[in-house]
Amino acid sequence: QVQLVESGGGLVQPGGSLRLSCAASGLTFMQHNMAWFRQAPGKEREFVAGLTWIIGSTAYADSVKGRFVVSRDNVKNTVALQMDNLKPEDTAVYYCAVSTAAWTIVASDYTYWGQGAQVTVSS
Repeated sequence: QVQLVESGGGLVQPGGSLRLSCAASGLTFMQHNMAWFRQAPGKEREFVAGLTWIIGSTAYADSVKGRFVVSRDNVKNTVALQMDNLKPEDTAVYYCAVSTAAWTIVASDYTYWGQGAQVTVSS
């Protein structure tokens, strides 16, 4: 019943921008904690940014603060990740995830996952 679908990935040069979107069916983002994670080849999946459901507070990994912004469109039931000033080290598969429990930045604590969107930053 629950499905998360990411879109908006692609190839961009260093310093460029991309905007990822996550569309949900079977659940309402406003009633769940959600987060963006990323995983590069040979690396562990890591937390990038998140949005809490109760008050809409945001959280960011130190590596992306000031460059990435997570937001929610309550009408469309979508969540976006605006990525500016992209760096080669941002290259990874980005995943949208939703938790059915308390706020957390631990990937294994999340219940629902999208299929992933490839982001490649290269000149």
